[in-house]
Amino acid sequence: MQLVVARIGRAHGIKGEVTVEVRTDEPELRLAPGAVLATEPASAGPLTIETGRVHSGRLLLRFEGVRDRTGAEALRNILLIAEVDPEEVPEDPEEFYDHQLIDLDVVTVDGTEVGRISEISHLPYHDLLIVRRPDGGEVMIPFVSEVVPEIDLEAQRAVIDPPPGLLNETDAEIAGSRAEVSKDEGASS
Repeated sequence: MQLVVARIGRAHGIKGEVTVEVRTDEPELRLAPGAVLATEPASAGPLTIETGRVHSGRLLLRFEGVRDRTGAEALRNILLIAEVDPEEVPEDPEEFYDHQLIDLDVVTVDGTEVGRISEISHLPYHDLLIVRRPDGGEVMIPFVSEVVPEIDLEAQRAVIDPPPGLLNETDAEIAGSRAEVSKDEGASS
């Protein structure tokens, strides 16, 4: 099974290093020197990691055969893909691979059916579960413990505790409008 582990960012310096947006909780395993990674698009790879280091909080990688900034810039936005045994699970029980989450039933804490996970969207700050609703629509659920308190792989379900308005706009709590705020400030003067 293939797993996206990183996206190549901009070139760093003049010796062929690139920044990477890490998309794995195990970068020391998946992005170690000597790792051979497939790429998307496939025509850009495979790429073999020659060196890796952290600089100012960012992971920098250099690939075999890439020796200058021009070569590094040509790799920008390429996805790095590792081959993973489908039976393998992350060490941390609170972590999951995308393939483990796809097709899980999603229910609220009170048991209301929401839909089924169709995709995972990886954003810089947190992931989103894309849930296909029974009516064919979609809802995006922030994959954070406050909103998704339970993933039960044996039962094939994800339990969510959605804030008001996440599943139904009519339940949203509307903050005061600017006009109301201005009126209130004028009244206190």
